[in-house]
Amino acid sequence: MNPANPAIVSQSAVRRLPRLALILFCVAYVLPGFIGREPWKSADVSAFGVMLEMAAGRTGWWNPQILGLAADEAGPLPYWLGALFIWLLPFVPADFAARVPFGLLLALALVATWHTVYRLARQPAAQPVSFAFGGEAHPTDYARAMADAGLLALIACLGLAQLSHETTPDLARLAMVSCLLYAGSRLAHASDVRQPVLTVALLGLATLALIFSGAPWIALWLGSGLLLAVFVSRVRSGNRGGDSVDLSIRTLATDPLAWAAGVLAVVLGGSAVAGLFPPPGWQTAWSSMPWGSWGRLLLWFTWPVWPLALWTLWRWRRQLLQPHVALPLWAALVSVIDSAQSDERDRALLLALPALAALAAFALPTLRRSVSALIDWFTLLFFTACALVIWVVWFAMQTGVPAKPAANVARLAPGFVPEFSLLPFVLATLATLAWVWLVAWRVGQHREAIWKSLVLPAAGSTLCWLLLMTLWLPLLDFGRSYGPLARRIASLATPERCVLVDGLTQAHIAALQFHGGLQLRRTSQGPAPACGTLVVSPPSQPTLDQRVTLTDWAFKATVRRLTDNRESLLVYQRVSGDSP
Repeated sequence: MNPANPAIVSQSAVRRLPRLALILFCVAYVLPGFIGREPWKSADVSAFGVMLEMAAGRTGWWNPQILGLAADEAGPLPYWLGALFIWLLPFVPADFAARVPFGLLLALALVATWHTVYRLARQPAAQPVSFAFGGEAHPTDYARAMADAGLLALIACLGLAQLSHETTPDLARLAMVSCLLYAGSRLAHASDVRQPVLTVALLGLATLALIFSGAPWIALWLGSGLLLAVFVSRVRSGNRGGDSVDLSIRTLATDPLAWAAGVLAVVLGGSAVAGLFPPPGWQTAWSSMPWGSWGRLLLWFTWPVWPLALWTLWRWRRQLLQPHVALPLWAALVSVIDSAQSDERDRALLLALPALAALAAFALPTLRRSVSALIDWFTLLFFTACALVIWVVWFAMQTGVPAKPAANVARLAPGFVPEFSLLPFVLATLATLAWVWLVAWRVGQHREAIWKSLVLPAAGSTLCWLLLMTLWLPLLDFGRSYGPLARRIASLATPERCVLVDGLTQAHIAALQFHGGLQLRRTSQGPAPACGTLVVSPPSQPTLDQRVTLTDWAFKATVRRLTDNRESLLVYQRVSGDSP
């Protein structure tokens, strides 16, 4: 028995998770959130607005803008995808068409994570120890069971749910980081390095796509670190086996690792020379870093994988330089460090989840039965309580009983009128019954399966997300969408629907165009048609006289978001004059 290998797994523990069940898990997680909802504030609707502008031909494809405002710091690729599908699917609502490629990107991230863990688990150093009289897990069965566990771990992450269902560049980056990690696992896997063209193409395309998704420096650090980890592993393997590592020019010319390094260098070097993506500054000084809030985000956003990932690092501490530990560890560190210095810490931390899920999977062969039981009980109580709260609040919205939850909804979402919808109710009921069945199945069967400890966390996360996207979806659309705000402003606009705007954000502009059907023009864009309505953001009101003639306009109304009185827009109506 190898003392450096803590994995002791029998063949009975790697029984296969039924493929149909795994596919249904993924479908039940991916589809809710992409179907039937409105674009939410603020990044979701902002990105969607840029896609609409592209599809309508009102902005260039290399310089994404919305009404002359440059898109937030992100490469053009995610906007290309959304705009392309809006153009290809004119017979469906534009917001749904834009979500189609992003749903596929989420599915790609899940598939890439599964294959990453599968190939990492096939590494000789990751395989469980051999028993004296046989009975240890078969390598392929073990790798498949570990891959199932890694996929379940990713689905279970609390921070994945909302951000992975938005039409934002963050989801494209998540998919590309997952593909980069998969490419690294292919390089580390002996059977895959015999297919250099496919492996190098995957690495190059994923790197290029990550760059054009607005994360060139993540691509640089992540890609370079993965290649270095694979190189070190191969050198160490050659030294342990007594073989010299041939680094001659002839060998490097046929080595897929060398080709991969060359492709990465060319792609990154080319983008740097072209000056397309200058290096970002450090937005937050480390000395003034709010460590407390970031630490709390790290704990809940990556739950439940972070305790398992730490356990993996401890139990596999003698193999930290082996690919099954080193590759996901490096990928996780790059994203975690980026999150610490980023203004949008949760979105940066999203990229760490596939790697943390892979690390979490390798904790399972070393867990004691008592620890596994503790995870099951905690998960059962936590997600059952969450599901119960969602159902109780929904029932209160429909009937007014219990009175306190109904009063809380009325206070937090004034003006919201709940309506009963049969299909969401049926889907939520079926999901709840499936949860009850799964709990009974979990405690009664497959107690030795290695992936058993992650079935309930993944199912509970899927259940609560599905309940939110069915029972609570009208409420969430009312509270998180700019739709009600935009429609109220549209009702106040003059019949020609031409509206001047001043100081509005990209999200406001996109909402007024999509939900309100208004034709907008910014006051800073120069002379404009005789628009009869002016919409102003309160922070820009003190300097409004520098851009418009105030005597031409009369104040008409202040329109607030019904769920947030701190966010409002001012509406003016033209009383004289021809142009600002």
